Amino acid sequence: MATQTPTEADVAALSTDSVGGASDPEVSGLAGQRQKALTIGAVCKALAQEFPDISISKIRYLEDQKLLTPRRTPGGYRLYTQGDVARLRTILRMQRDEFLPLRVIRQELAAGRAGGEAGIPQPGRDGIRAFRGGVSVRESSGALYSLEEVLEDTKADAKLVAELEEYGVIKGEMRGGVRYFDETEREIVGAVAELARYGVGGRNLRVFRSSADREATLLQQILAPALRSRNPQRRKEALEALENLAAVTTHLRHLMLVRDLRKIVR
Repeated sequence: MATQTPTEADVAALSTDSVGGASDPEVSGLAGQRQKALTIGAVCKALAQEFPDISISKIRYLEDQKLLTPRRTPGGYRLYTQGDVARLRTILRMQRDEFLPLRVIRQELAAGRAGGEAGIPQPGRDGIRAFRGGVSVRESSGALYSLEEVLEDTKADAKLVAELEEYGVIKGEMRGGVRYFDETEREIVGAVAELARYGVGGRNLRVFRSSADREATLLQQILAPALRSRNPQRRKEALEALENLAAVTTHLRHLMLVRDLRKIVR
């Protein structure tokens, strides 16, 4: 179904709103009138150069995950302010450059992060470089999702989820004869659903699973004694070190991938 454009009356209903005292950007298709908000199609077009895989469905998914809250016209159409677009750009950069799950991105945004260079190491305690936007290994909300909920949230194919289980990419847990998935595994399914658009299947993801297992084993070997310590302060410091090391390895993996991809396009 083709995306419809809001009428002038729809847009006019929101045209008096502003962000920081400045008018919103002009609505696509209504050039020449006073500045107004962007439609979802216009947002895709504006971000396509930096994010070639951006799509209307992806933006709507991020909205479903409560990461974006665009305003609505009386007719129900989404309109995005400059602030909305800047927030979306930050989200997409954190996904692309730092490989952060949506749960962590939500935490970063709630903490006030609004932009900047993703993945850049910052000076830390005792001269140790801490990677901003690091990896969180703390307990999640504890929420569990049934297969039906995961499929509805991610728009993934049931066969794809079955493949991910078969190849050990996700595992879930059985409760009362029903398999449930945690928030991180739900986001894994969402990410793989995006890859599936390019023909990537569950069997292709074994390389990611193996790589993650090896990295986790390495970090465990480095910090295992401190993580098992009965001293709360030592354990707390070990947990912080684990998250920092995970962020470092993520950044290193990203740099090596970029290096290799540049060789391909030369």
